Amino acid sequence: MTQDELWINKWQEAVDFLETNHRKPSKFVPEERNMRSWWKHNKKLLNAGELKPERVPLFKQLLALGEQYKHVNQYQ
Repeated sequence: MTQDELWINKWQEAVDFLETNHRKPSKFVPEERNMRSWWKHNKKLLNAGELKPERVPLFKQLLALGEQYKHVNQYQ
C-alpha cells in the first residue's frame, strides 16, 4: 500500500468518524488518539504549506466538516 493510499484511508476514517459521532476525535479516548494526532499533524503541514497539493482540497473538506461539528461550550 502506498503512502497516498494510506493517507486516503486515514482521511476516510476521519470523515466516517465525524459523520457517525458528530464530533472531532478526542485526546482523552485512547482509541481516538491516533486519529487526532493524524489530524493535528496534517493541519500543521497545511498551515506550513507542506501538505501535498493533491491532498489540500480533501483535507480542507475535512476541516470544514469538523467546523460543522465544532464543540459548543454549554456554559455560554
